[in-house]
Amino acid sequence: MTLVSLLIYGSLFVLLYLLEWLIPAWQGTLLQWHNPAWLVGIPASVLGSAYVLTVRNPDNYTGFYLGIAMSALLAVQCYLQHQYDLVFLYLAVFIPFLVKSILHWQQPTTDFLPSFLSVHYALSALGVAIAIVAVDYWLAGSVLSAIMIASSLLANFLMIYKKVDTWYYWLLYCASGLVLFVLVGNWFSVMLFAVMLLVNLSGLIAWLKIVRQSCDMN
Repeated sequence: MTLVSLLIYGSLFVLLYLLEWLIPAWQGTLLQWHNPAWLVGIPASVLGSAYVLTVRNPDNYTGFYLGIAMSALLAVQCYLQHQYDLVFLYLAVFIPFLVKSILHWQQPTTDFLPSFLSVHYALSALGVAIAIVAVDYWLAGSVLSAIMIASSLLANFLMIYKKVDTWYYWLLYCASGLVLFVLVGNWFSVMLFAVMLLVNLSGLIAWLKIVRQSCDMN
């Protein structure tokens, strides 16, 4: 999956190089080789896609090791960009969640398949997400970044228990990030989030198929 992710992002970099070559005014704006934070973000994006592509298989918990490496790199990137709240988020929240997922997924059991939250718990998760958005918006003043933080927190937590709902929150995270970076004019990040949106959509489709197959067997 890491090789597949490298192929995806290799194709993306070829596209961006061609765009900068065809449109001289864009040179240095799409591919920012001079920016250390941007350089750290490249392997983080590759590992992030490989992580998602791997955990589409609910029997393969090794993808979470890629997720841990991705989170560490994203923490470095955010530190370089002086986003210290996100450094805390990746190191103190994301990585512990990923470690918990490894421990939970590798338990010897035969019935630990992807499933949906019950209506009660789904509504509770949605309420928690809305509360996190409200608090983060009050503290930082950005609705889109608040949605990204809330949705990624819920997605990481629900992934531990193989809840299909996790992919809805990952899709919300990618969609809000896509809109945010369109508004700020960061077209490289727009393309990264577009790729991640498609990758997470493939994860949702894969888990929906597994749920449907398990229902048919029962």
